[in-house]
Amino acid sequence: MSAEMKKSQPAGAPLLTVENVSTHFRTKRGQLRAVDGVSLTLDAGEMLGLVGESGSGKSVLGQTIMGLVSDGGATTVTGEIRFQGRDMQALTRKEQQALWGKDIAMVFQDPMTALNPFKHIGTHLTESIRAHLGLDKKAARERAIELLRKVRIPEPTRRVDQYPHELSGGMRQRVVIAMALACDPILTIADEPTTALDVTVQKQILELLDSLRKEMGMAGILVSHDLGVVAGQTDRVAVMYAGKIVETAPTRQLFDDPRHPYTQALLAAIPRIESSPHTVLEAIEGGLPDMTKPAVGCSFATRCRYAQDKCLTTEPALVATAETASAAHPHQAACHFPVGTPEGIAALKANEKAGRTATGRKLDLETV
Repeated sequence: MSAEMKKSQPAGAPLLTVENVSTHFRTKRGQLRAVDGVSLTLDAGEMLGLVGESGSGKSVLGQTIMGLVSDGGATTVTGEIRFQGRDMQALTRKEQQALWGKDIAMVFQDPMTALNPFKHIGTHLTESIRAHLGLDKKAARERAIELLRKVRIPEPTRRVDQYPHELSGGMRQRVVIAMALACDPILTIADEPTTALDVTVQKQILELLDSLRKEMGMAGILVSHDLGVVAGQTDRVAVMYAGKIVETAPTRQLFDDPRHPYTQALLAAIPRIESSPHTVLEAIEGGLPDMTKPAVGCSFATRCRYAQDKCLTTEPALVATAETASAAHPHQAACHFPVGTPEGIAALKANEKAGRTATGRKLDLETV
C-alpha cells in the first residue's frame, strides 16, 4: 500500500464504501433502474465477487463505482461512493480522470472493443504510463515491455509493436490486464474478464489476475455471471438480481449455505464433473422483471419456488443471519423465507402440498 494511500484513507476504514447507490437511465419506456439502492464495502487487499445473470446490473454498478457513468442528462446517479475516504461523487470530472489507471482501474470484458485496432499494443500501454508516471518515451516503452512480460505474453519486445488483430483472444485479454495494471492501481474492477475465451484460457486468465493481485497487494472486484468463476478467486461474494444485492457472504459460506433462493438456483445451474452425461442442468424459469416498472414485493417472487403471498407485496430487507450478525462481514440475505431455515422449509412444503410454483409447475423436492 502506497504512502499516499495511507495518508488519504482513514485508519481501519474500508478502501471502498458504496452506500445506497442507484443508477437510473431515462428511456422511452420510462426510468430504467439498472442499479437500485446497492450498499457494499471492500477492504484493502480484498477480492469481492459480484455475481448475477445478464441484466442484473452488476456491470453498471462496476462502471458507476469507477466513475464511468456520469450523472446528468438521461442518467441519474444517487447515493454515496467513497474511495480511500474521498467522496467520488463530489470530485470534478478532471479529478476522477486523474484516478483512472493510477488508483482505480478496470479490466473490460471485450478486448476487441477495449483496444483500438489502429494503435500498436505498445501505444495502448504507454499512453497511461506517460500520463500518470511522467516517464519519457523510451522509459515508458521499457515499462510496457515489462508489463507484457509480467502478464506472460511471449516475445514481449515483438508483441509491443503489433496490432490487436495480430494477437489471439487470450493474449488480447492479457494486454487489457496489462493496461489496467500499468500504473499499479490500488483497486481493479474486472468486468467479465473471461468472456468468449475457451475454458483452458479462462483458467489461465483468472489465475493470472489472482497472482498479480496478490503480488501487487491490490483489492479487486470480479464481475461475473458464473458462480463457478468466482469460487476460487474471491474472499466474499455479492449476488445481484434486478439491480439489488440479494445475498452477500464470505465465499465458502455462500457455497456451503446459500440462503437466497436465487443463489441456490444459480448454484444448481453449475455443471458438475460427477454428474451423469445425461444429467439435465437446472434452469431458472422465467426472466428478469421489467426494470422500468416500480418494484412491488420481492423482485424474484415470480420465479421463486419458495414464494408466498407476502413475497408479492412486501420487499424483503437485506439482513444478517443470526449466526453471523456480529461478524465483520456477516452473511446477509434479502428473503422472507430463506433457504434452509424453518420458515423456508415450511414455505417450500406449503407450495408442494398445494402443487404450485411461481410458474404453476409441480415442485420437485429432490432438486432442493
